[in-house]
Amino acid sequence: MKQDDLAGLSKEQRILRVLRKVLANIVKDATPPPGRPHPLSEGTIAEIRDLFGLIAERERELADDAGRSASEKPMYPDQPRRAKPVAVSRPPRKPGGTH
Repeated sequence: MKQDDLAGLSKEQRILRVLRKVLANIVKDATPPPGRPHPLSEGTIAEIRDLFGLIAERERELADDAGRSASEKPMYPDQPRRAKPVAVSRPPRKPGGTH
C-alpha cells in the first residue's frame, strides 16, 4: 500500500486499512484451487469473517465521526476502476477564424 493512499487519515484509520489489506492478502494466499481442501478450519474462517466485519464497522464509525460518507471506499492500484476515461476533443478550427 502506498503512503499516498494513507495520507490524511488518522492513525487508527491507517491501522485499520493496512490490517484489512494484509488480512485480505492472507486469505487470497491461503485459498486453495477449486476442488482442493481448505487449509484453514471452519472456525478460523468464521473468525476471519468476523474480523472483516469488525474492521468495516469501526471504519464506518470513524467515517461518521469525520462527517464522511460511509460509501467512500479506498481504491487500490490493482483494483479495476468503475469509471472509464473519455477522450474529449475540440472541434476543428475554421479557416480564417480565431476559434
